[in-house]
Amino acid sequence: MTTDPPHRDAGLRVADFDYDLPPEAIAQEPVHPRDASRLLRLDRATGAVAHHGFRELPGLLRPDDLLVLNDTRVLPARFTARRATGSRIEGCFLRVLGGGRWEVLLAGRGRIREGETLAVVDARDAAGASIRLETRGERGVWVVRPTEDVDAVALLEAVGRPPLPPYIRRDRRDARTAADRTDYQTVYARRDGAVAAPTAGLHFTDRVFADLDARGIERVTVTLHVGLGTFQPVEAERPADHDMHEEMLEVSEASAEAIGRAVRAGRRVVAVGTTTVRTLESMAEADGTVRPGRRGTRLFIYPPYTFRVVGAMLTNFHLPRSTLLMMVSAFAGRERVLVAYREAIREGYRFYSYGDAMLIE
Repeated sequence: MTTDPPHRDAGLRVADFDYDLPPEAIAQEPVHPRDASRLLRLDRATGAVAHHGFRELPGLLRPDDLLVLNDTRVLPARFTARRATGSRIEGCFLRVLGGGRWEVLLAGRGRIREGETLAVVDARDAAGASIRLETRGERGVWVVRPTEDVDAVALLEAVGRPPLPPYIRRDRRDARTAADRTDYQTVYARRDGAVAAPTAGLHFTDRVFADLDARGIERVTVTLHVGLGTFQPVEAERPADHDMHEEMLEVSEASAEAIGRAVRAGRRVVAVGTTTVRTLESMAEADGTVRPGRRGTRLFIYPPYTFRVVGAMLTNFHLPRSTLLMMVSAFAGRERVLVAYREAIREGYRFYSYGDAMLIE
């Protein structure tokens, strides 16, 4: 049974993870092709920074590295619903619960009530299904029940939109939304369940994978279904007081064995994205062994933290005061990360989900 390592209280505040970002640095669209994005390389031992293109990644990694990627597939989880009055409610599907119920996030004008029925509509306002509101939770989360036997994934594929984070500006009729269905998805996505993308993986292309194969760099996949909590602000003053959201993860027998072989041989495990880091560290034993299995995790990684598996990290640039920035800071040091972020801003890097990447070694 894996157990999360305890944190020591370093006296850090959430405000210690703040920085100033010009609004124009927030990427509204990805670059094309995907591997044309930029890559900032950070040496966490010295703080040295170097600038590369993402296509150079295979040559920057060691031939004996093990690359671990998150193969979750993002659902088109955003949807529009219509009340009996005709007013609209914007929703985001979160997950399927037991007993045929769903958990969704709802927001709109006017107070919606338990027992109310909403029609889920497509872009042409044609009803695709109806949901009955059963229980109101916190922060706009509702437990709902479809009025008919409806498969959630099939319905969302028909009427849903990509669940882009709020800093990427789109409305439901934006012509770019069709492109987002492909752009906001890794090329290796396989397993339905995420409501946010593992964005470090968005830069990979078949060409990059071919170059990795030519270098003999082994890779395996794990699964963590990214939840909407990824974008929730940290409202506590201290990281230790933040209530981390739960996400479902799974590590196969084959992936666990490959990771174990790499750890025993002293090879470096390179995690693609914070979601992969969270998966590996959630399933790790004290000796670096990663156990196979499926479970929920609430692991919150912030400084100081002793990493048990991850030896290098590929990640995007994260929001100020976010749990993701705290994780990266735990890996590379808060001061060095913030210095690297300031240089990235000066050099014109693109930030957040559709932005550029960092390789932290």
